[in-house]
Amino acid sequence: MWAQIINTILGLWLMIAPAVLNYDNDLANNSYIVGPLIITFSVIAYWEATRVVRKWNYPLAIWLLAYFLFFDYSSEIGLINNITVGVLVFVFSTVKGKVEGTYGGGWGSLWKKDPIHYKEEN
Repeated sequence: MWAQIINTILGLWLMIAPAVLNYDNDLANNSYIVGPLIITFSVIAYWEATRVVRKWNYPLAIWLLAYFLFFDYSSEIGLINNITVGVLVFVFSTVKGKVEGTYGGGWGSLWKKDPIHYKEEN
């Protein structure tokens, strides 16, 4: 869970960075959109049952890394900030975290002989 907390902080930083680093253009708008999405997916991934949602930050991190290929940028510091945050979000999204239990079992539980969620009463 510690990695998701760091990703939440990185998402917050991405939202306030345009004001702190003084860049105001399309790069700032990108930060205002991607930052809350990173926060959302990171907070959802706090819980063990929804830990897989951390992977939804991968496309956002890749977008932060590839942004300069598609759009012009006027702020070097803003671009460096977004690339750094993109790398960190990608790295921290790969941290799986400790899984202590199983939940549901998914479709595979249909073919198990004695699934956890199905207990016959005597």
